Amino acid sequence: MRDHNDPRMLLIVSGGIAAYKSLELVRRARERGLSVGCVVTAAGARFVTPLSLEVVSGESVYSDLFELTETHEMGHIELARGSDIILVAPATANLMAKVAGGIADDLASTLLIATDKPVLMAPAMNVEMWKHPAVQRVFEQLKVDGVHFVGPESGNLACGDVGLGRMAEPSTILKAMDDIFLVNRPLEGRKALVTSGPTREPLDPVRFLSNRSSGKQGHAIALALSRLGAETTLVTGPTDEPDPQSVRAVHIETAAEMMAACESALPTDVAVCAAAVSDWKSVETSSKKIKKTNRVPEIDLVENIDILSNLAQRSHGRPHLVIGFSAETDNLLSEARAKRLRKGCDWILANDVASGDVFGSDDNTVHFVTADSDELWPRMTKTSVAERLADRVSNALLQLPR
Repeated sequence: MRDHNDPRMLLIVSGGIAAYKSLELVRRARERGLSVGCVVTAAGARFVTPLSLEVVSGESVYSDLFELTETHEMGHIELARGSDIILVAPATANLMAKVAGGIADDLASTLLIATDKPVLMAPAMNVEMWKHPAVQRVFEQLKVDGVHFVGPESGNLACGDVGLGRMAEPSTILKAMDDIFLVNRPLEGRKALVTSGPTREPLDPVRFLSNRSSGKQGHAIALALSRLGAETTLVTGPTDEPDPQSVRAVHIETAAEMMAACESALPTDVAVCAAAVSDWKSVETSSKKIKKTNRVPEIDLVENIDILSNLAQRSHGRPHLVIGFSAETDNLLSEARAKRLRKGCDWILANDVASGDVFGSDDNTVHFVTADSDELWPRMTKTSVAERLADRVSNALLQLPR
């Protein structure tokens, strides 16, 4: 079973004798804390069975482009984008040529053309095939297109020849993956603060005021910023979501506790207030359970601390970028624009919660609202929303001094 907080590799195994090394690759990758999804081409399945890959990866293995839509909720786009890196090992001349030419006629080639994540290829073929001008043209084109390569290496080949064409060893491939992750960490050296989940404002030892927030979106944002290299602190109310890997998680209950934890995390480069903080709290909290009687108890409420405004309007130590969320049931854009001005934050992500399919859902539809414009993002997973937001944060912070 995959832990959705693990770094994720998608391994594509194409046809070649070196495919037997894929089992060792998967085993070593999992030892390093990666979750691994596998795709096997029709030719690759001649050298290593999907069942073997399922056993070592602990996940289903895919080979048919159409089985994703027929038997699985995840389409090929989500399979490609739900990974942090795509590794092709072995990468055959045929598959390389298809990707360089934009041909998407099977699951493997479609994934490689549809992805927006780093691609690492480990070529493996006969030495004369590797040296052929057509293959070298493809190799150079793929590098121009941004594909990373490891190998091939020189040595004894399966066909009996000796020369350049052996697939790199699993340890060498994994080291190349480490180098790519370092290159793709533009927020290295930056600090991020993310709030997530609901708060609980006690009425008595049993009851409290709260809301439906699941924490899925905030936790996904914390993980996405961390994966881009940011030193990330997640301040979270009570949720069922596990703490994201490589993120410092601070667990709180009330808005006052959340505010104190946020202040302790300052200074920071970016603050993302994704938590659904209770707007009100009880003036007095009963030390004993409020008993049910014939009279409905009167509860005096007072406005809670406004964490987003507090962070955005600080005269000293304000984060370079302060981002809020706006959950609305009416007049979505006008309310979001007004909230951005009222709170003093830089960006607002607004979503319509009237339908009831946002809280607790794995998907989200947001309007990205800034001082200059608002942009509707298509419905996507909360993980994808988080990754898109993290990219925007990275681009914005690159314009600022460290």
